[in-house]
Amino acid sequence: MPYKKAPRGKLTRKFGINVFGNPKFDKILKRKPNGPGKPSGKKQYKKTSNYGTQLLEKQKIRYTYGLSEKQFRNTFFKAKKKVGVTSENFILLLESRLDNLIYRMGWAVSREQSKQMVNHGYFRINNKKADIPSMTLKPGDRISVRGKENIRTLIRYVQKKTNSNKPTWLKVDPDNLEAELISSPEYSSIQPAADLQAVIEYYSR
Repeated sequence: MPYKKAPRGKLTRKFGINVFGNPKFDKILKRKPNGPGKPSGKKQYKKTSNYGTQLLEKQKIRYTYGLSEKQFRNTFFKAKKKVGVTSENFILLLESRLDNLIYRMGWAVSREQSKQMVNHGYFRINNKKADIPSMTLKPGDRISVRGKENIRTLIRYVQKKTNSNKPTWLKVDPDNLEAELISSPEYSSIQPAADLQAVIEYYSR
């Protein structure tokens, strides 16, 4: 099932965490903490196979970053080919995506919204049009909001609603709506939504 058509409310309850970032899913978890089809009260779960666990952990991260299965798999094997620890390379590649950085900067309430903004050409990278959400940024790249007043008004409005704590690898100028990736994302500062070892095991079958 394509990411954009997934039943996100049910997926949030299935995963037990808000992988989509949008605050409305926190409300769903609070109202319905049990997984879909599971009665409230005493929990009765069937034992999950190793494959089932690996698949669940993989899906948690895939939906967190909003990638299709093909995009997610390709990113994983790209990370595997790089020098270093595969799990760290994988997360750093995901964190360096343009749509993720827009979300991390507080210019979107969710990665889904940031993806839509990028697709509509709201941003520029190093003064050049950028409309590819999967674009990978490197240290020194500068991000700015297009000059159209309706776009800038929207970003300023979103800034007021989002968390003010920005990652240390991002330098954000909220007044001028400009930002810079000053270093590679720091793996030690990132809390993955799932067990990365399970993801590695899933693709090693």
